[in-house]
Amino acid sequence: MKRSIRKVLSLCVAMVMVFSLAACGSSKTDNTSSDGSASTEAGKKIGVAMPTKDLQRWNQDGANMKSELEAAGYKVDLQYANNEIATQVSQIENMITAGCETLVIAAIDGSALGTVLAQAKDAEIQVIAYDRLIMESDAVSYYATFDNYMVGTIQGTFIRDALDLENAEGPFNIELFTGSSDDNNARFFFGGAIDILQEYIDSGKLVVVSGQTEFEEVATPNWSTEEAQKRMDNIITAYYADGEKLDAVLSSNDSVANGITNSLVSAGYTGEDFPVLTGQDCDITSVKNILAGKQSMSIFKDTRTLASQVVKMVDAIMQGTEVPVNDTESYDNGTGIIPTFLCEPVFADKDNYKELLIDSGYYTEDKLK
Repeated sequence: MKRSIRKVLSLCVAMVMVFSLAACGSSKTDNTSSDGSASTEAGKKIGVAMPTKDLQRWNQDGANMKSELEAAGYKVDLQYANNEIATQVSQIENMITAGCETLVIAAIDGSALGTVLAQAKDAEIQVIAYDRLIMESDAVSYYATFDNYMVGTIQGTFIRDALDLENAEGPFNIELFTGSSDDNNARFFFGGAIDILQEYIDSGKLVVVSGQTEFEEVATPNWSTEEAQKRMDNIITAYYADGEKLDAVLSSNDSVANGITNSLVSAGYTGEDFPVLTGQDCDITSVKNILAGKQSMSIFKDTRTLASQVVKMVDAIMQGTEVPVNDTESYDNGTGIIPTFLCEPVFADKDNYKELLIDSGYYTEDKLK
């Protein structure tokens, strides 16, 4: 009799366990990623480290990333480092300690994160370098960016076509500006542009009156508007004060272009005789300058596109599936080739800005008034 009772009780316990497991399975939340695929369970934490809030583009990048990741079911620790390397290192350390399972990092200095990222590697946390390649660290798993060399070739091609260098006699005077020497992207931007313009410099059709042509000479610390303005002021005073005409300025991005514009306006240049001036990021100030004839173009890198791609990469990492990349040859960070996804940039000017920036919903018309 006791044996029969024990058998019945065992059967009851087994049935309760089966029903309990079934209930747990049926109540599990169905999380899906932004592209409709199954995501990891809700609440996984992703760390996003951005350089600064001082530049409009990083505010947009951070906000887009946070929105997309949260929509995919993740918790997001988004931090801005005020362009201070020590602050960014501390923020990343805190992300590791707080249990972030993947890190997305836009580095202030691509060579300054080796020690902290070694901690991430020890904790088996994968790292996506965002827009700026992180150098000399084998903890970097993937890289997501726009095609930075193409950015430069587009800028160089725009100058070539705007001055009609193929047909015009010239010579034309040009000055060269790029970004921060500790940002690996600046070398791609500058290299792409020079690959287009070098033949015209060599032939004498383009003349760099200042003689400043090497990367180290034309780099702008921290992509600073103020530093760019000071250098342009010095160039104008030293080489263009006697009325020598400046026909074009290569600028790798908008914050640098804004400094150049400020200097040129102070020197008396107007929209009618403004040099051809390139830029990148389509910051509001630069788009307004384009409409006023004080900047010629700006590379449009739709951060919504890049954010969406990074979310797909994070999702694949978290699920243990193949991470989408489209370049496994170009980007060596000193420890080996980093698998990369490249988004394609385009440029905006006064003729197409409405279609690219307004009709796409990136800006509203009132922001550009």
